[in-house]
Amino acid sequence: MPEVDIEIGGRNFQVSCQEGEEHFLHSAAKMLDEEASVLAAQIGRIPEARMLLMAGLMLADKTAGLQDRLAEVEAELTSLRDTPAPAPERVEVPVVPASVTDTLAEIAARAEALAETLDGRKAG
Repeated sequence: MPEVDIEIGGRNFQVSCQEGEEHFLHSAAKMLDEEASVLAAQIGRIPEARMLLMAGLMLADKTAGLQDRLAEVEAELTSLRDTPAPAPERVEVPVVPASVTDTLAEIAARAEALAETLDGRKAG
Protein backbone atom coordinates (compact mmCIF):
# COMPACT_ATOMS: atom_id res chain seq x y z
CA MET A 1 0.00 0.00 0.00
CA PRO A 2 1.39 3.39 -0.92
CA GLU A 3 2.03 5.91 1.84
CA VAL A 4 0.93 9.44 0.92
CA ASP A 5 1.99 12.61 2.69
CA ILE A 6 -0.81 15.15 3.01
CA GLU A 7 -1.10 18.50 4.74
CA ILE A 8 -4.24 19.60 6.52
CA GLY A 9 -4.47 22.82 8.46
CA GLY A 10 -0.70 23.30 8.37
CA ARG A 11 -0.09 19.85 9.85
CA ASN A 12 1.48 16.95 7.97
CA PHE A 13 0.04 13.44 7.99
CA GLN A 14 1.14 10.20 6.40
CA VAL A 15 -1.79 8.12 5.15
CA SER A 16 -1.99 4.74 3.42
CA CYS A 17 -4.26 4.15 0.46
CA GLN A 18 -4.95 1.57 -2.20
CA GLU A 19 -2.66 1.44 -5.22
CA GLY A 20 -3.83 3.94 -7.84
CA GLU A 21 -6.01 5.93 -5.43
CA GLU A 22 -3.37 8.47 -4.48
CA HIS A 23 -5.00 11.13 -6.64
CA PHE A 24 -8.33 10.71 -4.85
CA LEU A 25 -6.64 10.91 -1.47
CA HIS A 26 -4.86 14.13 -2.44
CA SER A 27 -8.15 15.56 -3.71
CA ALA A 28 -9.99 14.68 -0.49
CA ALA A 29 -7.12 16.02 1.61
CA LYS A 30 -7.22 19.29 -0.33
CA MET A 31 -10.94 19.67 0.42
CA LEU A 32 -10.36 18.96 4.11
CA ASP A 33 -7.40 21.36 4.17
CA GLU A 34 -9.54 24.13 2.67
CA GLU A 35 -12.09 23.69 5.46
CA ALA A 36 -9.33 23.55 8.09
CA SER A 37 -7.86 26.77 6.69
CA VAL A 38 -11.23 28.49 7.10
CA LEU A 39 -11.33 27.33 10.72
CA ALA A 40 -7.76 28.47 11.37
CA ALA A 41 -8.56 31.89 9.90
CA GLN A 42 -11.68 32.23 12.07
CA ILE A 43 -10.55 30.66 15.33
CA GLY A 44 -6.77 30.51 15.18
CA ARG A 45 -4.72 27.53 16.22
CA ILE A 46 -6.87 24.74 17.62
CA PRO A 47 -6.03 21.18 18.73
CA GLU A 48 -5.51 18.75 15.85
CA ALA A 49 -8.40 16.45 16.76
CA ARG A 50 -10.84 19.36 17.08
CA MET A 51 -9.64 20.91 13.80
CA LEU A 52 -10.11 17.62 11.94
CA LEU A 53 -13.50 17.06 13.55
CA MET A 54 -14.77 20.55 12.72
CA ALA A 55 -13.37 20.46 9.16
CA GLY A 56 -14.97 17.04 8.65
CA LEU A 57 -18.31 18.32 9.95
CA MET A 58 -18.13 21.32 7.64
CA LEU A 59 -17.51 19.00 4.67
CA ALA A 60 -20.34 16.73 5.82
CA ASP A 61 -22.66 19.76 5.97
CA LYS A 62 -21.72 20.75 2.42
CA THR A 63 -22.18 17.16 1.27
CA ALA A 64 -25.61 16.95 2.90
CA GLY A 65 -26.62 20.18 1.13
CA LEU A 66 -25.43 18.80 -2.20
CA GLN A 67 -27.27 15.53 -1.60
CA ASP A 68 -30.48 17.45 -0.87
CA ARG A 69 -30.04 19.50 -4.04
CA LEU A 70 -29.28 16.34 -6.03
CA ALA A 71 -32.48 14.73 -4.72
CA GLU A 72 -34.46 17.83 -5.78
CA VAL A 73 -32.96 17.78 -9.26
CA GLU A 74 -33.57 14.03 -9.61
CA ALA A 75 -37.21 14.51 -8.56
CA GLU A 76 -37.56 17.33 -11.08
CA LEU A 77 -36.00 15.16 -13.78
CA THR A 78 -38.35 12.28 -12.95
CA SER A 79 -41.28 14.67 -13.10
CA LEU A 80 -40.17 15.91 -16.52
CA ARG A 81 -39.72 12.34 -17.78
CA ASP A 82 -43.21 11.41 -16.57
CA THR A 83 -44.79 14.42 -18.24
CA PRO A 84 -46.30 13.46 -21.59
CA ALA A 85 -44.83 15.08 -24.64
CA PRO A 86 -46.78 18.07 -25.91
CA ALA A 87 -49.23 17.47 -28.72
CA PRO A 88 -47.74 18.11 -32.13
CA GLU A 89 -48.62 21.44 -33.63
CA ARG A 90 -49.82 21.85 -37.15
CA VAL A 91 -47.65 24.26 -39.04
CA GLU A 92 -48.96 25.57 -42.32
CA VAL A 93 -46.59 26.90 -44.92
CA PRO A 94 -48.04 29.10 -47.63
CA VAL A 95 -47.95 27.31 -50.97
CA VAL A 96 -48.06 28.99 -54.35
CA PRO A 97 -51.21 27.78 -56.13
CA ALA A 98 -50.66 25.54 -59.15
CA SER A 99 -52.48 28.01 -61.41
CA VAL A 100 -49.89 30.69 -60.58
CA THR A 101 -46.93 28.38 -61.29
CA ASP A 102 -48.58 27.25 -64.53
CA THR A 103 -49.14 30.84 -65.59
CA LEU A 104 -45.53 31.76 -64.76
CA ALA A 105 -44.28 28.76 -66.75
CA GLU A 106 -46.40 29.83 -69.71
CA ILE A 107 -45.08 33.42 -69.51
CA ALA A 108 -41.50 32.08 -69.36
CA ALA A 109 -42.11 29.89 -72.41
CA ARG A 110 -43.56 32.85 -74.35
CA ALA A 111 -40.59 35.05 -73.34
CA GLU A 112 -38.13 32.38 -74.55
CA ALA A 113 -40.02 32.01 -77.82
CA LEU A 114 -40.02 35.79 -78.30
CA ALA A 115 -36.27 35.91 -77.53
CA GLU A 116 -35.61 33.19 -80.13
CA THR A 117 -37.69 35.11 -82.70
CA LEU A 118 -35.71 38.26 -82.04
CA ASP A 119 -32.41 36.37 -82.25
CA GLY A 120 -33.56 34.91 -85.58
CA ARG A 121 -34.38 38.38 -86.99
CA LYS A 122 -30.99 39.75 -85.91
CA ALA A 123 -29.14 36.86 -87.48
CA GLY A 124 -31.10 36.88 -90.70
